[in-house]
Amino acid sequence: MTAIKLCVAGATGRMGSTLIKEAVVKGFRIVGAVAAGDDPNINKTLREAGICDLDIRIVDPSRIPDAVKDADVYISFTNPEAEIVNIPLVAELGKRIVMGTTGFTEEQMRRISEVVSNKVPAVFSPNFAIGINILLKLLQMVRAFPADYEVSIIEMHHSGKRDAPSGTAKRMGEIISQVKGYTSIIYGREGLSLRKPGELEILSVRAGGVPGIHEVIIAGPHEMIRIEHTAFSRSVFAQGALYAAEWVYKQDKPGIYTMDDVLGLV
Repeated sequence: MTAIKLCVAGATGRMGSTLIKEAVVKGFRIVGAVAAGDDPNINKTLREAGICDLDIRIVDPSRIPDAVKDADVYISFTNPEAEIVNIPLVAELGKRIVMGTTGFTEEQMRRISEVVSNKVPAVFSPNFAIGINILLKLLQMVRAFPADYEVSIIEMHHSGKRDAPSGTAKRMGEIISQVKGYTSIIYGREGLSLRKPGELEILSVRAGGVPGIHEVIIAGPHEMIRIEHTAFSRSVFAQGALYAAEWVYKQDKPGIYTMDDVLGLV
């Protein structure tokens, strides 16, 4: 099979650099690398930046048209402020997209989706880990528990993660709220704070270099179930994003797809 050509945005970040290393090992071709304009690695090659043994030059977002020119798929792990500009531009250039950036407001995501959905096939996901996406499907079964069984979510990430709760925890919360009929979310408790009917708890921890842990607690009057997904390293997210890149490369119909589509879970 012809090697899929990738342009990676956020190339020098934790996820971007991991993805590039995994992509090279798995036989993808890196043809473009983008980083923030104030990144000290701008204009260095990936080799000079210590990421991999390639002479692809890292460019700032103003040069995205050059960076994606030869790419089949644009993969981004950056920040919302960058992607509300970058993603529509890449879509206008006709490049397929895999986006793992999180932290968007509803309005930002609406604006991006409106542009992309009619232009190119794109996979948007808050979490590319295979296990997490299967867990999201399993959460539909929470509807089988009696009304007095309560659900809470705990998520843990490295201290450099900007958004809280994580995009994955938010998606978990959406699914659980829908099946349990929760109408409000509590993000932390202090002092006298009894849990009220209709409340979902989502608690965030930021510490050290934790790649990602998500735990769902389902507790009834006399028993408890705890379901935990632990990412051993960022390679698990890179693996899933590369699955998504292979899948979206084969798609011809423009639209926003999810990992459910990639994994055949729909």
